[in-house]
Amino acid sequence: MINTIPEVKRKFDVEVVRNDFPILKRQINGKQLVYLDNAATTQKPQTVIDALTHYYTYDNANIHRGLYFLSEFATEQYENARLKVKEFINALSASEIIFVKGATEAINLVATSLCRNNFFNEGDEIIVSNMEHHANIVPWQLMSDRKNVKLKVIPINDNGELNIDAFISLISEKTKIVSVVHISNALGTVNPIKKIIEIAHSYNIPVLIDGAQAIPHVKVDVQELDADFYVFSGHKVFGPTGIGVLYGKTEYLEMMPPYQGGGDMIRTVTFEKTTFDDIPKKFEAGTPNIAGGIGLGASIDYLNQFDRDELKKYEDNLLKYATEQLSAVDGLRIIGTAKEKSSVISFIIEGIHPYDIGTIIDTDGIAIRTGHHCAQPVMRRFNVPATARASLCFYNTKEEIDKLVVGLNKVKKMFA
Repeated sequence: MINTIPEVKRKFDVEVVRNDFPILKRQINGKQLVYLDNAATTQKPQTVIDALTHYYTYDNANIHRGLYFLSEFATEQYENARLKVKEFINALSASEIIFVKGATEAINLVATSLCRNNFFNEGDEIIVSNMEHHANIVPWQLMSDRKNVKLKVIPINDNGELNIDAFISLISEKTKIVSVVHISNALGTVNPIKKIIEIAHSYNIPVLIDGAQAIPHVKVDVQELDADFYVFSGHKVFGPTGIGVLYGKTEYLEMMPPYQGGGDMIRTVTFEKTTFDDIPKKFEAGTPNIAGGIGLGASIDYLNQFDRDELKKYEDNLLKYATEQLSAVDGLRIIGTAKEKSSVISFIIEGIHPYDIGTIIDTDGIAIRTGHHCAQPVMRRFNVPATARASLCFYNTKEEIDKLVVGLNKVKKMFA
């Protein structure tokens, strides 16, 4: 049985919530940690850490095979986590939830499996956008190399928003799939994915949504969106690394061949022929990340304590405050000013390389990301080699934003 979502939600208090995350008490270089790299990975609440420790301490066993107590109990916990994910994103069935290493493997699975199924023919087209993470570009390029399929790119405007009219004009009778990000990790843009899905479906084209940045910040209902595939990583939703989710509609998962071969995904094996199990097992060869799955379930339990709308409201207000404060820093320019944004502020400071910004403020315990953020096409679109990026979460505070601003002004003085 899955844990039911609490009828009475936990009241959100940022100072109380911060106590749930032990790493936030850590000091770096003698300074209180200010962690503003949540787009790369989120920190873990004690309940998730405890779930991992408890599994390895008391319940460690392989799953799906053993008839002894520990194996059956570990199997129950792992499959319970799958049910939690199903409820969390409102999938129609738990069999539509495939556990993978992360969003990257999920996209590779879909691209590779569709290619093996001869879904693509020479001259077919795949549509992605100019704001994609490399994980939603490279797998499709690999398939285009194998099948001579063309990659077409939805442009973005100077604010970092998709050009929907241009998207429509890119669609042709050769378009086989559209694969776009829900929220940009480099710009913070929240894309109109429901509209994109509706447009693609009007041409009978399936859509994959990269939800790695969205899942910690917004409620996702895959049935309401009518997404054909939706992918995300556990470590960006307060869970462990090495675990992620591919949601796919049953009709697609059943027609797709296995991505990998091995144990636990078969019915029968002979030297002449192998027959494969039903979904989701068909795509889960070998011993999975059992602890990771259980930890992901614990992270979902943690989030389910709260009213997600309340968390989003807090984060939106924090983003607004951070945007105002950073915009007041002389010489600072924000890259990505979409009307609909979430959690991310990328910026440059005139005359100072982002690497220098990140290195200097780290001495004050402030952790931000600098570089191209695995989104080099975005950097080229805005004609910058890299940006500094502060990415927010509901355990961040206005006081931490103030410390960031003080740190940035310190950097400016050093380079004056």
